[in-house]
Amino acid sequence: MKSETITATSSLETKPLALFVQTASQFKSVIRVSIGNKVISGKSIMGMISLGILEGQDITISAEGEDEEKAVEGLINFIRSIN
Repeated sequence: MKSETITATSSLETKPLALFVQTASQFKSVIRVSIGNKVISGKSIMGMISLGILEGQDITISAEGEDEEKAVEGLINFIRSIN
């Protein structure tokens, strides 16, 4: 399993979250996104919206599977690009 944490430099609205889910869905690995003790599937738009990601929050992205390294790296880079 690969995991990395990033701090959100802005709140994430619905459109960027939908693009995140679209990106996550391209990977074969199981993707989990967590804030505090709340953990959801990174491939679920409803789950991502329910996180309510706000500026300054630490977001942990974890992936488990054959492309876990690429998945975490790609999703961290995606968040950096929209922040």
